[in-house]
Amino acid sequence: MTFGFAPFAAASMSESSTSAEMSADSTNRLARMLEPAEWSAAGIPLLRNPREVVSGLHARHRPTPGTAVVAVLDSEERLRASASFPRRPSTADGWVFRNALLAQLRRVIPHDLRRRTPVRTAVLLYCRDGDARWTPEDGAWMWGLRDACTLHGLRCGAYITLTRDGWQVLGEGRGGRRPSSGSRPEAFADTDPPPPRTGGAASDVLRRAAAR
Repeated sequence: MTFGFAPFAAASMSESSTSAEMSADSTNRLARMLEPAEWSAAGIPLLRNPREVVSGLHARHRPTPGTAVVAVLDSEERLRASASFPRRPSTADGWVFRNALLAQLRRVIPHDLRRRTPVRTAVLLYCRDGDARWTPEDGAWMWGLRDACTLHGLRCGAYITLTRDGWQVLGEGRGGRRPSSGSRPEAFADTDPPPPRTGGAASDVLRRAAAR
């Protein structure tokens, strides 16, 4: 006597399992995405001069389609740190985008997790093809930015798209025709961010030693 499984039954079970996994993955990706209305209701602080911020980041990083620029601003909207990186060719997923943003933030600026209230704000400029209308990819970047800011102790700031039509602060309705994804960078007053401050007993010891 022999025992076994009918080939068609095994194949059917395998196909059913694969279909369920794909459905669950699609559901998870949809959960890691923010609609424009959700973004607007989240209380994202408004930029006082968005065109100045966009022009400065555009001139500094010269992004091309498929490039993200994450920047950290202080309470006066002065640039403290920024980094640009290419979007990896993968499905738009807020979890993947969150990890990419968090890696860049950890590389360029210390976290503020010890503060009760965030004092610095992170903004994201994403240069992409297409027009300025919201896309699911934008929703995934929004989710990723919000989550990365929470994990790094920052306030979540504006999400800005840069397309052939110009720039657009999504959720605010503010934008302009220049710069755009195809325009040349405009000249701006480039000032290097100040070095991070140090403090505490170790710094006091070093200062006393240097003064001798």
